[in-house]
Amino acid sequence: MSRRVAFAIAAHPDDIEFGMSGTLLLLKDAGYETHYLNVGDGCCGSLTESRARIRARRKREARDAARILGATFHASLVPDLEIFYERKLLARLAAMVRDVQPTVVLTHSLEDYMEDHSNTARLAVTAAFVRGMPNFPTQPSRAAVPGDITVYHALPHGLRDAMGRRLAPEGFVDVAGVQDVRCAALAAHRSQQGWLDESQGMSSYLQTMEALSAEVGGLSKRFRLAEGWRRHNPLGFCATDADPLREALGKHYFRNPAYVSWRERSRMGT
Repeated sequence: MSRRVAFAIAAHPDDIEFGMSGTLLLLKDAGYETHYLNVGDGCCGSLTESRARIRARRKREARDAARILGATFHASLVPDLEIFYERKLLARLAAMVRDVQPTVVLTHSLEDYMEDHSNTARLAVTAAFVRGMPNFPTQPSRAAVPGDITVYHALPHGLRDAMGRRLAPEGFVDVAGVQDVRCAALAAHRSQQGWLDESQGMSSYLQTMEALSAEVGGLSKRFRLAEGWRRHNPLGFCATDADPLREALGKHYFRNPAYVSWRERSRMGT
């Protein structure tokens, strides 16, 4: 069997746990090697602690969460709110992608409520795209790697983009069977319970995750708790019909019958 590797690339410590962790766990159960990266280091995630102190604390929490998820931990690259779509950061992330050599990338929606999320998605897409381009220099230098890679975008937090428009997933992943592990991984981010209460109105972020998962599950009309995904346009990444989530997860995956794919839209000229 060919090597199968999933790389979750998110903006901040706890983003993977909120919207990607169930799928990452199920991929691991299906035989995938799994990896975990928060591009931002979490240094802005406190109203009371210094940047240095909260950064160190959140790194420990993220490492603990990755261990609970059974994924290889990768250290963050930049401070919060300094995740910009620019060459130096792209070169560093592209080096990581070449090191990990994922066949699946899980990342944020390109349309999300905050720019750290959207910029992380853009960086992840381009880092995946240039994986096989020897003339794109990375930092540190890494040789280009061949092979197909499929990029999936999670639903934005609140299931709406920055303008409040609702986004529909292409596919639903049943996460009820791994919910206890998802909760344990999210609970590892102990510093965020009070912060999210104060900053974003999440009265209990474990309950918030459960409610979001239940809302996505309700959209599926099939699963009680779910995560939602949309495949990136495969041109330059993989075969047009590649859908490794659907292939690997079997009964835990359900394609949204109401979703119009990029291929179907191209046939309709839209």
